[in-house]
Amino acid sequence: MDKHDRISPAVIRRLPKYYRYLGELTKMGINKTSSRELSEMTGFSASQIRQDLNNFGGFGQQGFGYDVENLRNEIAKILGLDNKYKIIIVGAGNIGQAIANYTGFYEADYEVVALFDKNPKLIGMSIRNAMIMDSDDLEDFLEKEKIDIAVICTPKSVSQQVAEQLVRCGIHAIWNFAPKDLKMPENVHVENVHLNESLFSLTYYYNRMNKEKSKNE
Repeated sequence: MDKHDRISPAVIRRLPKYYRYLGELTKMGINKTSSRELSEMTGFSASQIRQDLNNFGGFGQQGFGYDVENLRNEIAKILGLDNKYKIIIVGAGNIGQAIANYTGFYEADYEVVALFDKNPKLIGMSIRNAMIMDSDDLEDFLEKEKIDIAVICTPKSVSQQVAEQLVRCGIHAIWNFAPKDLKMPENVHVENVHLNESLFSLTYYYNRMNKEKSKNE
């Protein structure tokens, strides 16, 4: 078993945030930082940050802090961001097109190479340099092209079927925006993104805040 397999998923989910804030420090020309400064930026405690980074070797020196560029590069290696990845999007509606247009992909060496949809009005259009192709051509495309990640933006009624089709064609990483959790084999990693769940959480805190405000008036 790889030592990284024993690391909590919660730790892995914090790493991208560290990576993002370290990128902001780099753009500001800041070369050194500390766990305390990272704590102020990220909202995580300094001890939590040190503990997270110690899972991978630490990367800092007591009394000197962290070299910003080196730490960001090390986190990039841990996350696999030092490689390039090819992505397809299945479902070229509003969400699929918005994802294809997301500039963050291209800044981090993710390339959307094609989108797939059944809507004849969309087939043949291009978003950036990625053409929208007929969903019926998906399997033939995957036979010819090495794709690393598939994004599902289909209606939930077909999302499981699409995911199973992708897996049969060799895809083992799926970013799922369909409003349904996918059931996949253990050798397939799925990130289910439910936009309404985030919105509902925000609504809860908004209403709590309003109730507290009403009590104090």
